[in-house]
Amino acid sequence: MNVTPGAQIQARVMRLTFSIRLAVSALVLTAILLTAALSSLLWWRTAEATSRQLASTINEQIVAAVRKEVSAIVDEAHAAHTAIRTLFLQNVLETREADKREFVFLSQLQSQAAISWVAFGWPDGSFFAAHKLGDRRLEMMEISLTDHPGQRRIDEYDVVPGDIEFANRRFEPTDFRVADRAWFKSGLAAEEPAWFKVVDHPTGERPAIAYAGPIDVYQERQGVLAIVIEYTRLARFLSQLEVGRTGTAFIIDDNGELVAAPDKDADELHLAKGDTTLLPLAQLALAKAGGGGKDAWRSRLMSGGAAYEVALTPLPFPGWSLATVIPEAEFLGPVETTLRRLIVGLAVGAVLAGLASALLARSVIAAPLALVASELRHVEAFALERVRRHPSRLKELASLSGAIAEMAAGLSAFRKFIPADLVRSLLRQGVEAKPGGSIQELSVMFVDIAGFTGLSERLGDRVVPLLSRYLDLCSGAVVASGGTIDKFIGDAVMAFWGAPQPQADHALRCCRAALGCGRAMRESGLADDLGQPLQIRIGINSGKMLVGNIGSELRLNYTVIGDAVNVASRLEGANKSYGTQILIGEETERLARGAIVTRELDSIAVYGREEGFAVYELIALAGEESSDAIGWIGRYEQGLANYRARRFAAALVDFEAVLNERGHDRPAELMRDRCRQFAAAAPDQSWRPVAALTAK
Repeated sequence: MNVTPGAQIQARVMRLTFSIRLAVSALVLTAILLTAALSSLLWWRTAEATSRQLASTINEQIVAAVRKEVSAIVDEAHAAHTAIRTLFLQNVLETREADKREFVFLSQLQSQAAISWVAFGWPDGSFFAAHKLGDRRLEMMEISLTDHPGQRRIDEYDVVPGDIEFANRRFEPTDFRVADRAWFKSGLAAEEPAWFKVVDHPTGERPAIAYAGPIDVYQERQGVLAIVIEYTRLARFLSQLEVGRTGTAFIIDDNGELVAAPDKDADELHLAKGDTTLLPLAQLALAKAGGGGKDAWRSRLMSGGAAYEVALTPLPFPGWSLATVIPEAEFLGPVETTLRRLIVGLAVGAVLAGLASALLARSVIAAPLALVASELRHVEAFALERVRRHPSRLKELASLSGAIAEMAAGLSAFRKFIPADLVRSLLRQGVEAKPGGSIQELSVMFVDIAGFTGLSERLGDRVVPLLSRYLDLCSGAVVASGGTIDKFIGDAVMAFWGAPQPQADHALRCCRAALGCGRAMRESGLADDLGQPLQIRIGINSGKMLVGNIGSELRLNYTVIGDAVNVASRLEGANKSYGTQILIGEETERLARGAIVTRELDSIAVYGREEGFAVYELIALAGEESSDAIGWIGRYEQGLANYRARRFAAALVDFEAVLNERGHDRPAELMRDRCRQFAAAAPDQSWRPVAALTAK
């Protein structure tokens, strides 16, 4: 059969057209399937990561709550033991004073929610305890070897709002002997209290922990005091936590034994009966983590064909760990169902799209794609001015062609709007830290404890909690007034105002913080080892000073330096000479005038400076002073004016009047003594009314 050249060309075109159609159809189908697979995988991975992150977040919240609760329980036990022990040691309460002892023990049970028992055992085997009976009833019990031997006396009380009411008294036979209990025997032989695991109580077996230690009065051992927390209190707390919808949390010890499982009904009357179905997973996690529970551990464990996210976290109680168990299906179950439906839908869509692409490829897709491909080659060659828009009956291709044309136009105009050097600058990040600063007018404050050197020598390392509490109080006052804490120098606190954020009222803020420090110390009741209230001294000054990053390339400190800073430090020390608490410089007084109440105390020349300046005692904020303050302040300043004018007799009368009104005022006493001295022997003409401080 002879074939003409035209027929051959037509056959080649048909084969070429068929090949393009097949290629486009295969490409579309492959693209759909590949996109579906990658999208599904990415979606699954994202959902899985999000689910794990959600599980991690839930675990972190649960861990934080449980750690806080356990810490609170431990602290409550310590606090209760310390409070009662102090009453015994200070002889405020004797161990055999039944009425006072009952009142103290009951008050501790009421004030500390987590405590189940407050118990005391004597060396002769007698035993006394206060015990909660749930949330609405208390009982006091006593086992005496002389009164009703072999019986336990029980007094029950009903808890009513703000009080308790006696309900009944009864006697029950008992074989409980405190002298046989490990916590009592160890506590009687120990020097300090310690934690014990306790199971048996006068009321029966109840798993618990006890903080027990000896009570000595006048170096004679009186017995053992124990604060007991039953595990049921922990079980009730765990029931309040939401570990997802079906997860749970357990507290276990380092042997894998259960301490607490969630149970909202558990208390001193009802044993914990929480769901422990998932407990084996927690115990398995402890075994995989090494059994010590010293470090946090997290992994994915399988049980019964299901996967669980299990986390193990040590708690602030020796040997305890928190185990959270969350089923993966809780988070990934809906994801798996949705993914299966998505895969089925994508498969059906891919088949339909493949058929449609095969029908449309030749007339609708192939030719426009060839034109679009040619435009893309122009873009590839950066011949942007040659790119044209090509219409198409297929909306997507028309949109693609238009997008390519707009992209070319945008690329062409890009270099007109954003030069290359600006692009490079946008890539640069960060600010180099280097030494530097500026001179600004600021206010600075120094605070320290009066007599701290002797106090620290007497207390030794016991001074640390006292110092920590004092620094907390001062820091809180500084932060509350918008100050910047510069540093702690032993017992001294240095802070400043006006930087890094500008503060127009920096002097007033500084004064407010100083008064706040004094008020906080008074209200805290902090006392030294002699029982005397802890006293602080504060110096404040305002002026020009250098503020910024001071230091070297290796170490920088954002701080203030300058003469005005040194003066504030000297004013803090000057309080010792004048018997005052807060001294401020004249610039501070000027800047805060009208908003504070002060009295001009004296003119002084601090150590290292010859010229004198006025120093003021800060009394209060305006409107907060006592009603009689204006009178004696005015009389003192009148005496100061007479003193400076060399009218010593008149000044003496003024200062005596201040002392008569106030009873005791160290600055007035100093000025009175000076006036007496100068009235007896007048100073020469070179005398200046400036007191020189010879010490820093």
